[in-house]
Amino acid sequence: LIKKVKMQRIIYKTILLSALFISASCGDTAKKNVSSENQDKPTTNNRIYISKAQFENSNMVIGALEEKSFPTIVKANGMIDAPPENKAVINALLGGYIKTTPLLTGDNVKKGQLLVTIENPEFVSMQQQYLEVKEQLTYLKSEYERQKIMVAENITSQKNYLKAESDYHTSIATYNGLRKQLQLLNISTTQVEKGNITSVISIYSPISGSITKVNVSRGTYVSPASSIMEIIDNDHIHLELSVFEKDVLQLKKGQKINFSIPEASSDTYEAEVHLIGTAIEENRTIKVHGHLKNESESNFLIGMFVEADIITNATVSKALPETALVELDNVLYGLQLDEETKDGYYFSEQEIKVENNYGGFWAIANSQSLQNSKYLTVGAFNLLNNE
Repeated sequence: LIKKVKMQRIIYKTILLSALFISASCGDTAKKNVSSENQDKPTTNNRIYISKAQFENSNMVIGALEEKSFPTIVKANGMIDAPPENKAVINALLGGYIKTTPLLTGDNVKKGQLLVTIENPEFVSMQQQYLEVKEQLTYLKSEYERQKIMVAENITSQKNYLKAESDYHTSIATYNGLRKQLQLLNISTTQVEKGNITSVISIYSPISGSITKVNVSRGTYVSPASSIMEIIDNDHIHLELSVFEKDVLQLKKGQKINFSIPEASSDTYEAEVHLIGTAIEENRTIKVHGHLKNESESNFLIGMFVEADIITNATVSKALPETALVELDNVLYGLQLDEETKDGYYFSEQEIKVENNYGGFWAIANSQSLQNSKYLTVGAFNLLNNE
């Protein structure tokens, strides 16, 4: 019985070892078959295939590296402004009540056009005083000349002569002063001398332009310190930019400025540096004055906010459009054309090193190794992100 049991154990171990050997042999055969299949498969694992039908339907584009100018830029913010000589704040030389104000904000006016009229009884008093002094001048002049002759002949005293001279010269000064005041108030002295006295004065526009503010209405009392309205001439406008102190030494007169008005348009406009301030302001910025190109074609409004790039230098580099590169895990990649067949295109994913970005293009840092390469410049984003 013992011999029989031993024999059964030997047969069992033999069968188990045989089964393990056969299993191992099958595993090796499967591995060889898989390896053989991998060797026979086309080397397209790292490439992306796009048929020509897909290429056309998706409006894809293939392009090569281009030479582009990449400027060194100083960023600045500011506004559209007008020179001081193109702005006017309308005030009354003497206080009074607004009698007529026919204009509204936005109205265009010509130089010399009537803006408002102001009424005040004091204007009447000034004209009366002017007439009185004018009438006295005839007598005082005659008395002065008479005293001058008499003192020369020792008929009168020096004192009487000096008093006549003083009264005459004082009256001349008063007369000329009143005459000038009336002229500043736009009151005709010729009409006053004819007896046409008025209690109303007119204020006329000192410049041509458009009215930007009207601060009064009929019956409003205005003092000399009151601003009645404001006028701006838009025929000549400029950029008033603020540049940080750290960038000031890079600026020079004549440098190109590209600017936009983000709140109103996506277009970019051109200007150039005309003046650079000579004093740092409290916020550590300096004012830069820029003249617009094609100023007559613009339709800007005073006070518009602008974002500007002042171009201080420029270099030419090989570049690819922004649409050709896709950022994945903080690395930029492009799809390089490897092969074109009659049915489609094969692309390989390539890491692209860049230097800077401007105007929708990336400057390529490793362009020497990519001189003859072509890339998918439109359509790469969807392919790389859906890879």
